[in-house]
Amino acid sequence: MEVKGAIVHIVNTASVPGAQSVARAARLLRLVTAGGESGVTAGELSRSADLTRPTAHRLLTALAHEGLVDQDATTGRWMPGPELYLMGTVAAGRYDITAVARDVVRSLAVRTEESAFLSVRRGDETVCLLREEGSFPIRSFVLSEGVRFPLGVASAGLAILAFLPPQDVDDYFRRHPQLSDTWGPSHGEARLRTRLKETTERGAALNPGLIVEGSFGLGAAVFSRDGRPQWALSLTGVQFRFGPDRLPELTRTLLAHAHELSGRIATARR
Repeated sequence: MEVKGAIVHIVNTASVPGAQSVARAARLLRLVTAGGESGVTAGELSRSADLTRPTAHRLLTALAHEGLVDQDATTGRWMPGPELYLMGTVAAGRYDITAVARDVVRSLAVRTEESAFLSVRRGDETVCLLREEGSFPIRSFVLSEGVRFPLGVASAGLAILAFLPPQDVDDYFRRHPQLSDTWGPSHGEARLRTRLKETTERGAALNPGLIVEGSFGLGAAVFSRDGRPQWALSLTGVQFRFGPDRLPELTRTLLAHAHELSGRIATARR
């Protein structure tokens, strides 16, 4: 089935031999990469992946044997492995836009003095690809490279979700009825839909300290050649920096940079 140039493969994983093990291993890989250079303990991985310690250890050992993860000999923490890097460099030719986006993210940080980010949509999540520090000395550290959030939680994911087709938004909520259990009542469907409406009206998504109290986020969707929201630029900072005196100008600056990046993507060589 083809949807606006993207091929969607529908597979009943229950009927595919070994699919459960592959899914578990993939989940561990995502958690390890989200841990970044500091790494993640086996206990943290098993809890986050909802696996028993022996199962997590068995899968991590198999992934390490293939070079996809590494274990620090001193701390015992797990980190991305060299084979994962090599695979990523090959895939980057098709999926990576950081080369055309880096100076846009840097410009956004310079112009606003806040921390600026580029995130990409991956399934029902956003993954942070780039972070550029602003010059203002008080910063928010909610987001960094490799960190994932469900769509609709951080400002980047909220901006992307707001500009998806209505059917895609409905399907997302059907797949994730328990968002509020993990992220709090402000992430229930009714309240999220209100914020989605506000996002489309404003053009940008505002996260008023809903992840970490006092840490505000502002996100704007970046569109692919076929007009789908596939990335987002965002800003984070402390609450008083996102007050009514600065918010309109921050929003205009963010949207201008998002528009510029969307234009670059549209005209980039295939």
